Amino acid sequence: MFFNPRKMEKTKYSILLVEDEENLHDTLKMNLELEGYEVTSAYDGAAAMKAVQNEYFDLIIMDVMLPEIDGISATQNIRLTNNEVPILILSAKSTSADKVLGLKKGADDYLTKPFDLEELMLRIEKLIKKNKIIQEKSTVGDTYSFGGNTIDFKAQEARTANGEKIPLSKKESMLLKLLIENKNEVVPREKILQSVWGYNVYPTTRTIDNFILNFRKYFEADSRNPIYFHSVRGVGYKYTE
Repeated sequence: MFFNPRKMEKTKYSILLVEDEENLHDTLKMNLELEGYEVTSAYDGAAAMKAVQNEYFDLIIMDVMLPEIDGISATQNIRLTNNEVPILILSAKSTSADKVLGLKKGADDYLTKPFDLEELMLRIEKLIKKNKIIQEKSTVGDTYSFGGNTIDFKAQEARTANGEKIPLSKKESMLLKLLIENKNEVVPREKILQSVWGYNVYPTTRTIDNFILNFRKYFEADSRNPIYFHSVRGVGYKYTE
């Protein structure tokens, strides 16, 4: 029914397949493996969330109607701790409201059943490639230096230009990394909310402002005339160098 022998020239990417209908699951798994993907199986939302905690995936294919925890709730939960992995929802629910809900809760794409296998494979390939390009463009290493300051993201600490060692909270490290990865570009408040605080927690703009003020105290020679850390009123925040 779904056989498609087309091979993709690519490194071996890993996919988490979350589908409780056994025949469809087995057919999809077979075709994905024929395409050269490594496939891990999950048959309910709880198993999917556990798998994501224990293993890295390049993409998740998520059914909506799942036992125990549905696919939308599982997607939302995964997004609280993992903001990079692309999630493609497969669902028999085809209304605009269903699609909007899936995308709002953290899915990157939404394909309705019944679907064409060729279209599914193309969407998978595009999502993985897009995510890899973003990662390669933006990822910084475990340490980053600027203006005599050094940040150690792994150790969650910084050493300032005057030699002072400063412990960083997890959210400070995450926000610093996000701003530095998008150097010289304004990072919208919404992206900060998703990446640092998660989809269900919405701090006030003042909370993010306080983080920026702290960064200025730590790293700027004159905190009132910042060189590196800027607030762009009504839009977001920016690191410049």
